[in-house]
Amino acid sequence: MTDFSSLVAPDRGEPAIPIVGVPEAGFGAFRASLSEAARAAVEGHGFRGKTDEALVLPTHGGWQIAVGLGASDTPGRWSLAAAAHVAPAGSYRFDGSLEAQALHGWLMAQHRFTRYRRNEDNRRPRRLLVRAPLHRPVAEAEAAARIRDLVDTPAEALGPAELESTIRELATAHGASVEAVVGETLLERGFPAIHAVGRASPRQPRLITLAWGSAPHPLVALVGKGITFDTGGLNLKPGTSMALMKKDMGGAAHAIALAGLVMQARLPVRLLLVVAAADNAVSGHAIRPGDVIATRKGLSVEIGNTDAEGRLVLADALALASEAAPALILDFATLTGAARVALGPDLPALFANDDDLAEALLSAGVATEDPLWRLPFWQPYRRLFRSEIADLNNNAEGGMAGAIVGALFLEHFVARGIPWAHLDLYAWNPKAAPGRPKGGAAMGLFAAFRVLEDRFGAA
Repeated sequence: MTDFSSLVAPDRGEPAIPIVGVPEAGFGAFRASLSEAARAAVEGHGFRGKTDEALVLPTHGGWQIAVGLGASDTPGRWSLAAAAHVAPAGSYRFDGSLEAQALHGWLMAQHRFTRYRRNEDNRRPRRLLVRAPLHRPVAEAEAAARIRDLVDTPAEALGPAELESTIRELATAHGASVEAVVGETLLERGFPAIHAVGRASPRQPRLITLAWGSAPHPLVALVGKGITFDTGGLNLKPGTSMALMKKDMGGAAHAIALAGLVMQARLPVRLLLVVAAADNAVSGHAIRPGDVIATRKGLSVEIGNTDAEGRLVLADALALASEAAPALILDFATLTGAARVALGPDLPALFANDDDLAEALLSAGVATEDPLWRLPFWQPYRRLFRSEIADLNNNAEGGMAGAIVGALFLEHFVARGIPWAHLDLYAWNPKAAPGRPKGGAAMGLFAAFRVLEDRFGAA
């Protein structure tokens, strides 16, 4: 992984190249302050102080980097990404106050997924000198990079076993314990839905748990959907829809990264991470439309569509998390295309059974520039996944309200009285921007971490 700690350093007054923030509203005054040569460069590149703009400019004594701040007067989470993108190797200093959160773009702009590339960006690191605390932005960058790298890894190299290995490596780093229930043992241990989804693949499905912390701290459960590749099963996806399905473990990547942040910050909680990992494959062993499967909670489910498999593995995972009676459950899943139709790729859909928890997540999303949008648990829609022969159907009649129906299905498997939030996210950036290449992307991670910090306090 990128050595993010080498990209920022405490500012002790040594020489550094200045970075100047330019808001759109202040562009005129900024332009007037420039030399004739610098003004020519501004005009030639069309720089106007907009978001994601940056430009190297000559000064009377050397040079500087101008970076657009858009409608803001201060740098946000991604403002400095454009500056890092255009900056040559060297040391830099922002000309003005800089919050720790604003370091994220600078750090992530220098992260690369290099596993399969021979000729990569070989520029030496660009280092930013700052007076803001460095531990948190480095930790957040590491967590975001973990998500990117996991999601970007092809399914051939990241199956259920490799996802387990990732969790074990994280546990070793923080003194946590891990247990994995694998293959046919899932049936013996009461995880029949996970087994049903993964039984068609030669790569055995598994339920992976990580436990960390000690009593008397409150228990927090993080749950992730870990479908390491989703063909759609016998309800086979078309090729265009299947092309990105290596990312269907994006929810698990988020839960793993958030667990890492919690442990690194040593929040005074007991942590339970639950990841349901499986391939949704096609073979003679695959579940069929019309089959009825069992779940850990005892509810039977008629399979209306084998491509609605994420809610099945999460049903067993959420039931297990509920049995531990945690103070809070957060689950992350690339669950429905309907959420993307409603909110697009950037904005995760938030569902919560507790208004205080929902408001806390929404507020934290604004504060951390990691937004969420709440959708309702509209209880009348429970009629849409009724079954004539089982307790539930995993597929909604008519195809409407897909994100809501998916969340309502999951609600059956969360014990009453436990505050729970479900994030239906894309985990993918479809269009590159400074600091945000096309590929895996963290969404809702920082909002969730802020809520855990605020609720349970730092050690």
